[in-house]
Amino acid sequence: MSANKHHFTKEYLNSLQPAQPKKRYVVYDSTQTCLSVRVSDNNVKSFVVLKKHNNKVVRITLGHYPEMSIQEARKQTINILSKFHAGENPNQTKHEYRIQKTLGDLFAEFMERYSKLEKKSWRQDEQEIPKFLGHWFNRKIGDICKPEIQALFDKISANNGKYQANHTLERLRAMYNKAIEWDWIAQNPTNNIKKHRTTKRDRYMTKEEFIKFKKALSQEPQIYQAFFLLLLYTGARKSNVLAMRWCDIDLEQKIWHIPDTKNGEPVTVPLIDQAIQILNKLPHISEWVFPNPENPSRHYVYFTKAWKRILKQSNLDNLRVHDLRRTMASWQAIQGTSLLTIGKSLGHKSMQSTEIYARLSTKAVRDAMQKAIDSNQ
Repeated sequence: MSANKHHFTKEYLNSLQPAQPKKRYVVYDSTQTCLSVRVSDNNVKSFVVLKKHNNKVVRITLGHYPEMSIQEARKQTINILSKFHAGENPNQTKHEYRIQKTLGDLFAEFMERYSKLEKKSWRQDEQEIPKFLGHWFNRKIGDICKPEIQALFDKISANNGKYQANHTLERLRAMYNKAIEWDWIAQNPTNNIKKHRTTKRDRYMTKEEFIKFKKALSQEPQIYQAFFLLLLYTGARKSNVLAMRWCDIDLEQKIWHIPDTKNGEPVTVPLIDQAIQILNKLPHISEWVFPNPENPSRHYVYFTKAWKRILKQSNLDNLRVHDLRRTMASWQAIQGTSLLTIGKSLGHKSMQSTEIYARLSTKAVRDAMQKAIDSNQ
């Protein structure tokens, strides 16, 4: 055995040749006791801890080289040896592995114990986690490793874009953090995988684009016209406008009370004259301003087909429904409205969310500059 002891380095492990057909051999690390590398006939190199315990040799496979680094293998070996010295039964570890939760188990628990209780956007979790991670639902959470997650992240980036890749990574990281909190697992394999650097979206409609938008919108049924124009005239989020109720609207005071918003606080939205006119024309057939025609006791969930028709008819590129909210804020900024007022009109909880509109808020600055020059001419 001593003849097979070597100081493990990348150069040494890379130089190891495949074993003979249907054979394998083992070399030992001279630096870390009990750490070895097993080499197969197809040149698969596995880190293995070999430890005599209760007069039996216990073998624990750590992972494959080079996916697992030598440093990580030595670190895990030390942790395993400490468990042996504490008198723990290594077979118990194997038993725990066999009953370990799957990613599908973690998803179900994550939704019920956290997402549905704490997140306004839980429906997005419910839809997108299975869509992008469902092929791993039968995998044990301890088997999914960092290189696999990085490869999936890169694949989603190429096929679905950087934003989707970032969102998927964030969701998987949150799931594993909960698994750690619930003592299901000790480490988060998403750690040190970096998200893409992205810039905040600043798309809004210009005056000319709005003319095209209104023309295309005029060809739609009243319900769609009202919905999309109220998105613009209130600057509210799509989910809040969809769930708008008549009992929360005071047409005389020209206000709309939103009891439940994304930031968890109620918001009172001032209603401009154009919004009042739209609301006055809508029929009161349900508690909802936009009742579902198939079930008036519930509100509409989406207007995707109508939105696609409007974009095609108006020939507007790269415009999203949320950009209507952004348009209201941008128009205010261009007119010189303070960021504090813009933030209040959007229901922002902090100024950080409103700062993106600072670049458009030049009128007040220009007027002050002009006044300074004119007064000294």
